[in-house]
Amino acid sequence: MSETANDLPLVGRRAFLWGTALVAAAPILSEAELAHAKLASQSMGVLPPDAVIINANENPLGPCKAACEAITKILPLGGRYDRMGELDALTKEYAALHGLKPENIAFYAGSSEPLHYTTLAFTSPSKSLVMADPSYESAAFAAAISKAPVRKVALTSAYAHDVKKMVAADPNAGLIYIVNPNNPTGTITPREDILWALENKPAGSVLLVDEAYIHLSDEQTVLDQVAAGKDLIVLRTFSKIYGMAGIRCGVAIARPDLLDKLMPYYQNAMPVTALAAARASIADKDLIPTRKKWIADSRLETISWLKANGYKPIGASQSNCFMIDTGRPAQNVIAGMQKEKVYIGRIWPVWPNAVRISVGSPDDMAKFRTAFKKVMDAPATVASAAGRLDSSRRIAGTGGRAFLS
Repeated sequence: MSETANDLPLVGRRAFLWGTALVAAAPILSEAELAHAKLASQSMGVLPPDAVIINANENPLGPCKAACEAITKILPLGGRYDRMGELDALTKEYAALHGLKPENIAFYAGSSEPLHYTTLAFTSPSKSLVMADPSYESAAFAAAISKAPVRKVALTSAYAHDVKKMVAADPNAGLIYIVNPNNPTGTITPREDILWALENKPAGSVLLVDEAYIHLSDEQTVLDQVAAGKDLIVLRTFSKIYGMAGIRCGVAIARPDLLDKLMPYYQNAMPVTALAAARASIADKDLIPTRKKWIADSRLETISWLKANGYKPIGASQSNCFMIDTGRPAQNVIAGMQKEKVYIGRIWPVWPNAVRISVGSPDDMAKFRTAFKKVMDAPATVASAAGRLDSSRRIAGTGGRAFLS
């Protein structure tokens, strides 16, 4: 007689369920993989030591001093899994920080894992993923694994998620995905719009709000809706404001029954270094406001320069990235910038003339400005056949310029 998941003890049941999920498994695409894939496709290899790397929304400040000290302290115990209670301690401290219960919190090695698992858990051939376009692409890759339809909805004229059109996109939606602030635009979807979507979404669907960049903005979180027991999963990461992209720590926040649905897709052991660094980071009360201002100052200085020189930033970013309508095929701008050793973000197909810029240090952004002017002053070249897209596509709100692809 064959075993079923319910016949097994807890650990065995999780392993059984994980094994059954292997048929739907595939690499989990994070911002790092998506950014590096662009470089790999152009055979860039290892970047030069003097490169300006503003292509993956990383924080050039890195982990805070307290996090670095916590990592150093716990390193001698790195030969063991977490036997020191670091995960339990972090879970309790993070929950208390946000007025939640520990059972509302599940930590992962980055937020890409729970994004991937949530998409697999709540979409299927009969349950679609609804998302904005452009927005962070990783969920769509996961939906392809679950063979779910993907309904993409254009941003509003203010570059917010068009929540009314998203809710109406499919009465059988399984998951509605909102990134706030959005990646790649850095623009905000007002909290009241998200709450409207939460109250008006199709019955049985779940709202997934990705708050990876929320600390960089002035917008209010929706974590209180988790405490209220709504059909909502919120994702957070320590990669952005906390500067821990290479250390990998993220969190899914939701009702326990929703978090349980992610478990069959596997939850790896957390690195003890990430747990220690995350605990130290949230204990630093000055970190968020100080870094938020530092990044905002660098972003605003660059955007002001772009506008003063006649370039066209898209929308009002409140994040560590923004987009520019270049008025020419973006792949040529990216290639030109790489010749100047400045590595900028990738292309979203819906906007083939737009490039995403991550916000680096003041020195990074000064070098970006010099290189960007040089590239944009050069004559525009014809797009390659591989990069040619519908020339009738336009970016709303940027002067109505047609794409020249």
